[in-house]
Amino acid sequence: MARLQINNLVKKYGDATVVDGVSLDIPDGEFLVLLGPSGCGKTTTLRMVAGFITPTEGHIQIGARDVTNLPPWKRNCGLVFQNYALFPHMTVAENVAFGLEMRKVDPASRAKRVDEALRMVRLGGFGERYPRQMSGGQQQRVALARALAIQPDVLLLDEPLSNLDAKLRQEVRVEIRELQRELGLTTIMVTHDQEEALTMADRLVVMSEGLVRQTGTKRELYDHPADPFVAGFIGRSSFIAGHVTTRGTFVTDQGLKIQIAEHFAEGPASLALRPERVALGDAAKGLDNVVEGKVEFVSYLGAVLDIHVRLGDHDHVQDRIIVSRPTHGAPEPVEGDVMTIGWAKSAGLVYSEK
Repeated sequence: MARLQINNLVKKYGDATVVDGVSLDIPDGEFLVLLGPSGCGKTTTLRMVAGFITPTEGHIQIGARDVTNLPPWKRNCGLVFQNYALFPHMTVAENVAFGLEMRKVDPASRAKRVDEALRMVRLGGFGERYPRQMSGGQQQRVALARALAIQPDVLLLDEPLSNLDAKLRQEVRVEIRELQRELGLTTIMVTHDQEEALTMADRLVVMSEGLVRQTGTKRELYDHPADPFVAGFIGRSSFIAGHVTTRGTFVTDQGLKIQIAEHFAEGPASLALRPERVALGDAAKGLDNVVEGKVEFVSYLGAVLDIHVRLGDHDHVQDRIIVSRPTHGAPEPVEGDVMTIGWAKSAGLVYSEK
């Protein structure tokens, strides 16, 4: 277990900058998730921490050691790959023991640590099987046991659940999180799945185009996203283009006036609204903003309905907002229905155009 510090990490390939000045301070025992779309630089950052990619600039420190120029086997990082990376010709026990053999751990200690690691991941008694005899979820646990057997200072998880089906992903992510808490391991996980990130992380780092867009707790990023990218990537938001004309008033490009909090500056901007913060029908009465809209599309998602509403003049393309409500209760609206929707002025997040 150790504190991990990443200082101004940069990775360039020719003229292309893949990671651009990433700095993170990860306390001992924290579970940090790097979240972002494909190609945002999150996996490159993780692999620089692991030692598989050499940084162009910057420093990496684990505990009191600067490991920037150390090879992977001298960093004491446990790494779980997306594709498990198990040796098919080795038994489960031999796979878990591999890192210990490379570290010249004596056979008696090695056998004990392999047994302990397999018990941690609920695979005690599976040591003589081969990877081909295991399910996908079991193979992922073997890969995790191999990473834990070396007693790492830092655990690195590279999209560890992406090859599992949806139900199994939900089960394994809870198991990994519980095990990480039990062991108190400093952990970094890379994922593009926001639900996975929100379930597992102590803190989130949202990345885009090699840059850190925002770092914070799940609630901080959801309730106070720093920019439209974060607002659209963590959860969902409806975006409306327009202007802040006076303090407390936002006018859309279509001319609709919307009341907003008074601290937003005047000028071109976009308004973001979370679907669950928009009320429908009678629930909208008395709110700061109450408008009529025409239902364009209804999406049934099990526990909730997503209702896509076009505001204003129904004969022209106008501003659109998604409203989310539980599926039980009122009848399901259909395309073409005219509905009243509303929201408090504090619900809108305004982002100035730069």
